[in-house]
Amino acid sequence: MAAAATLSSNASLVKYENPVLLARTTDKKSTRARVKSDKLSASLTQSLNATIAAGGPPIPTPPRTMKLPPVEQKREKETEDILNSILPPREFSESGQLWVQQVSSTPATRVDVVKLQEQLDQKLQQRQARETGICPVRRELYSQCFDELIRQITLECAERGLLLLRVRDEIRMTIAAYQTLYESSVAFGMRKALQAEQGKADMELKIVDLQKEKKELEATVASLKAKCDDIERREAERRQVDERKHAEEMQFLKRTNQQLKTQLESILAPAKK
Repeated sequence: MAAAATLSSNASLVKYENPVLLARTTDKKSTRARVKSDKLSASLTQSLNATIAAGGPPIPTPPRTMKLPPVEQKREKETEDILNSILPPREFSESGQLWVQQVSSTPATRVDVVKLQEQLDQKLQQRQARETGICPVRRELYSQCFDELIRQITLECAERGLLLLRVRDEIRMTIAAYQTLYESSVAFGMRKALQAEQGKADMELKIVDLQKEKKELEATVASLKAKCDDIERREAERRQVDERKHAEEMQFLKRTNQQLKTQLESILAPAKK
């Protein structure tokens, strides 16, 4: 039992009572006998109620010496019920035996708080929790530490503990919402990455086709440019030939005109005399 208590208490920062043996998992006969006894007591209760309803003998009244439980005991019971509702008892099996362990109802002192802080730092170091970023280990340990603080405060003031329970549930709900949003964003990013990978092959084929078309167009441009240069060269040569012919004709016509002018002057000169 001591070994089970040590093993169970070291697994969490929340302070628990010593585990209590609930039942043996292999002992089925005792369970059946207990069920039969419960049924028998239930049948006796029903028969007693029927007798009272039929007008049977009255039930003897309790003696006047009995006292009601004190208010402090009732208050402690209510606090324990609230504490068990906030932090339910946990069950675990070991060596074929079922153990149950409830949260400790011992009020905490300043030494306990300092010890809790030291245990938190020690577990963060032992489990190598990351100081920044998303770390499930750090989140788990701080959640256990917060539960332990709720336990300590609930023992002092149950209403304050219930309010802290609402704060804890709201924090967990907010973290769950952020986690869902993070997972959906990661899934969206993965889908976009897969779509990009699928479209990458098509884009590569399109790039190859465009590069091939570019080379063909460049070859066509080079061919047309060569043709244009050839045409310009032929036109320049033809223009030079035409200009040369035109210059020769002009010289010929000038010489012819000069000869005719000379002949005309020679013909007209004797006639004037």
